[in-house]
Amino acid sequence: MHNNAHHSQHINVLLGRRYAAPMCLTLYTQGVQALFNKLIPVSLIVLLSACGATQPPPYQKDRNPVDRDQYNGVEGMAQFQKDQSYLASKELSDKCKKAKIDLAIAETEKNASEIKKQNALISNTCI
Repeated sequence: MHNNAHHSQHINVLLGRRYAAPMCLTLYTQGVQALFNKLIPVSLIVLLSACGATQPPPYQKDRNPVDRDQYNGVEGMAQFQKDQSYLASKELSDKCKKAKIDLAIAETEKNASEIKKQNALISNTCI
């Protein structure tokens, strides 16, 4: 009989635990969630700072616009547009200078067709 009483005490304890388990599970879940909520921001900060540390510079500041070939991020794209504008303007300026030199040569040689050609180039390239 003593043995049966002991078994029913264990059953009651087990039954009692069965009702207490959802509460323990809730506490455990809340604890895990709190830990998760604290670890995620820390992980993101570490991850983002690591990304920032390995991110290349926006553009190659030590190079001339002609020699730059790497642009990164918003600042890099803005610089790319500035460089492209500069290069287009420089190309026109170079063509203008060459046309003026070629015009002077054509005038000294009295080459009418070349004079006409160079005047057309000058009107299209010299701003």
